[in-house]
Amino acid sequence: MLGTRAYALIDAETGKVVSAKSIKLLPDLLRCKAEFVEAPKRGADMPPVRITLPTGLSVRSDAGDVDRVLPVHFHRRVTLARVAPEDFTIDPYPPDIEGAGPGGNRDAVVEQKLGAALFAAIGAPSPVPSRSFLDMFPVSVMTTSTLAKLNELAPNSRIDERRFRMNVIVKTDQPGFVENDWVGLELALGGSVRLNVALLDPRCVMRTLAQEDLPQEAEVLRTLVRHSRVELPGLLQFQCAGAYAVVTTNQGSVQVGDPALV
Repeated sequence: MLGTRAYALIDAETGKVVSAKSIKLLPDLLRCKAEFVEAPKRGADMPPVRITLPTGLSVRSDAGDVDRVLPVHFHRRVTLARVAPEDFTIDPYPPDIEGAGPGGNRDAVVEQKLGAALFAAIGAPSPVPSRSFLDMFPVSVMTTSTLAKLNELAPNSRIDERRFRMNVIVKTDQPGFVENDWVGLELALGGSVRLNVALLDPRCVMRTLAQEDLPQEAEVLRTLVRHSRVELPGLLQFQCAGAYAVVTTNQGSVQVGDPALV
């Protein structure tokens, strides 16, 4: 999708990509905002972004002092980058919730490969380009039925769509985790966009973090562990909500309100 994950921070000391999942290292990353200074155009270089820090200070990605301003704020030597390292690696933090971390890890920083580097490590073809900052797949999809089910299971929590950071949310009327049955099927959006639903979306500590007016909320992840634990092909069991997809048409646009058909 045009403009998705065009920039990211790199930790200068480790060479790893900085992620909000690395909450032990950069706890307020989700409180930062970034927006393009002009609309991206297909086939052209990505325009600069304006980064606004929680303090209210802002700096453009093309400013001469951007690699001075950001390290001062984060108290770490970080640099802004347009392409991911070939060995795209982050330091995520599995929370202290039983079953929430892969391999039984909890309350500890665990190194993890992402993007094309992850697929190279498991010997599988990558659905994302080399040096892209995309975690695993180009597009993420969720249904309103899944959000409604999670709110039903955890009525005292604020399970808001913003916690999941989806590219596409499809309004559905059926009950339950509807998109769990879409893996392997084609999803048509509007008149010309086609997606192949490839894999259920494993969820991590990101769902629990405070952002905007949403508080820190560990029950979101606990609810997924209890009610949506799934064995992913070739991988371990993960708590899942939503699904990953790949684009099967190379052009097209989607508007809010367009029909969706599986």
